[in-house]
Amino acid sequence: MKNLHRVGLAVAIAAGAFGADGIQGNAERGAKLFQTEQCVQCHSINGKGGSAAPDLARRMDRDYTPTVMASLMWNHAPEMWAGMKQQGIVRPSLSAESAADLFAYFVAARYFEKPGDAGRGKTAFHAKHCDSCHGIDSALPGGGPPVSKWESLADPIALVQQMWNHGGKMRAAYAVANIKWSELASQDLTDILVYLQNLPQTRHLGESLEFDISDNGSTLFAAKGCTECHQGKMALENLLRNQTLTDIAVDMWDHQPSMKQPSPVLTRPEMSEIIGYIWARQYFRGEGNPGRGKKVFEEKHCAACHDQPGSGAPALGGAKGQYSDISMTGVLWQHGPRMLELMGERKLPWPRFDAGQMSDLIAYLNSR
Repeated sequence: MKNLHRVGLAVAIAAGAFGADGIQGNAERGAKLFQTEQCVQCHSINGKGGSAAPDLARRMDRDYTPTVMASLMWNHAPEMWAGMKQQGIVRPSLSAESAADLFAYFVAARYFEKPGDAGRGKTAFHAKHCDSCHGIDSALPGGGPPVSKWESLADPIALVQQMWNHGGKMRAAYAVANIKWSELASQDLTDILVYLQNLPQTRHLGESLEFDISDNGSTLFAAKGCTECHQGKMALENLLRNQTLTDIAVDMWDHQPSMKQPSPVLTRPEMSEIIGYIWARQYFRGEGNPGRGKKVFEEKHCAACHDQPGSGAPALGGAKGQYSDISMTGVLWQHGPRMLELMGERKLPWPRFDAGQMSDLIAYLNSR
């Protein structure tokens, strides 16, 4: 993916994830935090920054969810703190709000997206019949706009909106050409985007990502008829768990043949608000098991301090839903160093979690 030139993402985290007040995560603030808190001294984004730790945009094995990110931060914290001390870097003490900003930045920088391949993308662009309707520089007879005119290459929200709005026209065009509807996998679209974004005709485009979060998202979701189908087991906050914007675009594309007609047309601001509403309800909600989480709490020696009065560790639990991937990251950076000292005094190993254990632990803490 190309560098992120402009970021304006505001991810509103649902009240259920952080208690009654909720937390706003803003990617622009997160980008500044990445600089001011000196994360960039060790990490880099697309080659800009330090080299002591991985480039957060170029890890070719990345396919991380927020829970994976939180568990990785937790597992490597002692080494990170030691490295920062060695380099004379002041350790940041992140609030939950600051952690939310950083996570929003990671989303905007597409760190949670799967890496794409331009070669595969070129092949998929032909195999999925995209080039039957769309030229690169100029429009084809009877086809759609050329790739060089696609706003969606620079704006993931516009990508979701246009793939949704043009689905009906595309179905009609497929029928006229006697072509079977081409379903996409998320990797297909990711590869196609990498191919198209790196063409000489499109390299000048800068990426941007804006969510217009407001109370209007839920109203729009109902007004456009989405709630007629998407409720209960079909609720989108359940179906789109940990989905990236590319995943959502693919889901909307593949969903077109089964949609009632005519499907609702959405403007760019409307799509932004609806996607923001869905994301706020599901993106950072865990799917852990409280029963398994209780075992993790005991096996990782959490109970040895947090359930013992006078240990110096605060009791955990309280407001239901206050723990999440983001809040766990904030707690780590605020209280982790002191926790490491206390565990060292008691000769307890630093707890390390895989993503499943982190998710289960969060579920357990929210159930206490």
